[in-house]
Amino acid sequence: MKFSNFLFPHAATPDDDFAAVTEALEEAALSEELGFDAIWLGEHHIDGACAYVDPVTFAGAVVARTKNAQIGFAAVQMALHHPIRLAEQISLLDNLSRGRMILGIGRGTAYNFYEYRSYGIPFSSAQGRLVESEEIIIKAWTTKNYRHIGEHFNIDLPVLRPQVYTKPHPQMIRAVATEASMVAMGEQGRPFMLVVQPDDETSRRFDVYKRTMSESGYDDEAIEKNMEQCWIWRNIFVAETDAEAEKIGVPAFLESRQHIQDTRAKLNTAEEMSTVSQSLTDPRFGVEHSLIYGSPDTVSERIANLEKLGMGGLILHFRVGPMSWEDNEKSLRLFADRVMPNFR
Repeated sequence: MKFSNFLFPHAATPDDDFAAVTEALEEAALSEELGFDAIWLGEHHIDGACAYVDPVTFAGAVVARTKNAQIGFAAVQMALHHPIRLAEQISLLDNLSRGRMILGIGRGTAYNFYEYRSYGIPFSSAQGRLVESEEIIIKAWTTKNYRHIGEHFNIDLPVLRPQVYTKPHPQMIRAVATEASMVAMGEQGRPFMLVVQPDDETSRRFDVYKRTMSESGYDDEAIEKNMEQCWIWRNIFVAETDAEAEKIGVPAFLESRQHIQDTRAKLNTAEEMSTVSQSLTDPRFGVEHSLIYGSPDTVSERIANLEKLGMGGLILHFRVGPMSWEDNEKSLRLFADRVMPNFR
């Protein structure tokens, strides 16, 4: 199992932005030092939930501060990007990193309608732009004199420069939340990143995914290879004791959830909010399912249960909410020193 740090720094106010952004870059360097396999970057706008906002630009700084860790996006909100521009940017990063990039993409948030309005992108077009962009990006990386006429984009590209370092192209993986999206990945024989789900639901989803791949004609070897490239997301906090982890980690997690909930209520319209089927009060987003916390032994036990599912890696968000740098660094070091060795 691979272990990664998901850098998703919380900045409650604009005055907190500088510290959150600069400390996130230091956290990337620390993650490399501690031997994490990958560093993941997210994307949210306007609300301070992810202070650096633009993961592609921030990835350039992370590439410069690291040498070994893979760098992935969990995930680029595809509705807010032009596919050719993104293909160029990832190709450049692929060269600078010597092949360490994972392009994780998703439709975009299903809740933060204010992000789409800020970019002038209709929410209703998000899924279509995602599907069309996936095809365009792969073809842009691999095809000369590429032409595409679609619903959202018309492309006439002689050649993309710089050429990708990774052949035939960098890995692309889609972030999924619904079972229907996951089934579609199984039918297409593609790995995926799964957002937070209860552990038992995560297990059931992977069973459905493997069954879907089998029914779609993929053999056991292909299924196993895909499982090794799948990732799941959890929030995490490690302390010397369970009590200390609960005292520090749980309030920080709950404050981060409340910040997001309050911002959505403030910036989304009443009409937009009426279309949301789930909120952060849903049990799926609660402490029990979304946050792994405790002593190294307790955390190791929880992760051992996830390891049995057979996926490739965990996307672990360590610095949740307003957690201090000191508490976060201690958690990272405890995880690297006393949890990761149990799974190597």
